[in-house]
Amino acid sequence: MRITRVEAFHVSWGEGRSRSAWVRIWSDAGTYGLGEASPMVHGNASLEIVASAFTPMLLGADPLETRVLQDRLFHQHIKLGPEGAYTGALAAVDLALWDLKGKALGQPVWKLLGGGWRREIPFYASIGGNGERTVDEVCRVVEQRLALGPSQVKIRFDADKTARDVDLAGDIAKARAVRNLVGDGFPLAFDSNNGYSVQGAIRVGRALEELGYVWFEEPVQHYHVESFAKVADALDIAVSAGEQEYTLQGIKRLIEAGVDIVQPDIVKTGGFTGLGDMAALARAYGVDLVPHQTQPSIGHTANLHFVASLTHSHYPAEYNGPYGVQDVVFRTPVRPVKGKFVLSDAPGLGLEVDESELQKRTIPWTSSAATG
Repeated sequence: MRITRVEAFHVSWGEGRSRSAWVRIWSDAGTYGLGEASPMVHGNASLEIVASAFTPMLLGADPLETRVLQDRLFHQHIKLGPEGAYTGALAAVDLALWDLKGKALGQPVWKLLGGGWRREIPFYASIGGNGERTVDEVCRVVEQRLALGPSQVKIRFDADKTARDVDLAGDIAKARAVRNLVGDGFPLAFDSNNGYSVQGAIRVGRALEELGYVWFEEPVQHYHVESFAKVADALDIAVSAGEQEYTLQGIKRLIEAGVDIVQPDIVKTGGFTGLGDMAALARAYGVDLVPHQTQPSIGHTANLHFVASLTHSHYPAEYNGPYGVQDVVFRTPVRPVKGKFVLSDAPGLGLEVDESELQKRTIPWTSSAATG
């Protein structure tokens, strides 16, 4: 089996400028696999890398050789990154190759990864935008998500990364209100999105400890690894980070700094192949790996397959939905049922595309190299 065509394109969801960056890889058997890149700036840079740099190397290659292909792609153009848009492009290709591999072999990806420790995966509701909401508004949106049956809730603050410690008292008040809403025993997590100084993070973290929160995510700027070390050393609550790390070495630096939970993202870290290496590293150090994932279609589904196969994983998967607008392009959308996502035996990722609906929303990528 050989790769015959690589398509890089946007899918528009009709909500302002909301777009997903997709890759479809075709084989000479007439089958294809779907992948998705990180959506930062609509994934423009990742699609350009796939179209102009990766496609010539992929055409004619054996799609079953996922690790070989990723290593060659990574090192051939390593001076482009090696992080951010570059590893997002690697992720889109890798996810598509694994989806194609599963279809070719008639097996779901979770089984090709080694099997499912769990086929029914609980999720936590990941709720963003709380920095701009009032306390009452935060509680209302949490109540809405509780109707989906999550086993945990995470409130995110989507902080302005050029400012810090903007409203420590207000953030703590929101954390306390959510705790009062859900009761003492319900697991909660708090994501500042890099919003605090070391001192501000320790103040908020101590309040979260008192409120019984499970973890404190990205309390300081992601590139200040030494600051993570200071915060983790000062607090008993689990400190988590990693959604803005893209390489194995970046995750290693976080672990060495004392982060308790690492959270790399499958659409940012080279797909199943890259994330699998990070999982092995975390297990070697005795650190929990709880993948970050806020993409509701291909990325989310791929993450479920990965989490299903993740050795001894006990945390729920992240879910940023529902996103009904994206479900329309799939005949088999992945939705939670009674608080869990259930993985089937369908080959590949198990996503059956409605081609007519997809074509309505497809925006072909035109490489700048091709247009001169």
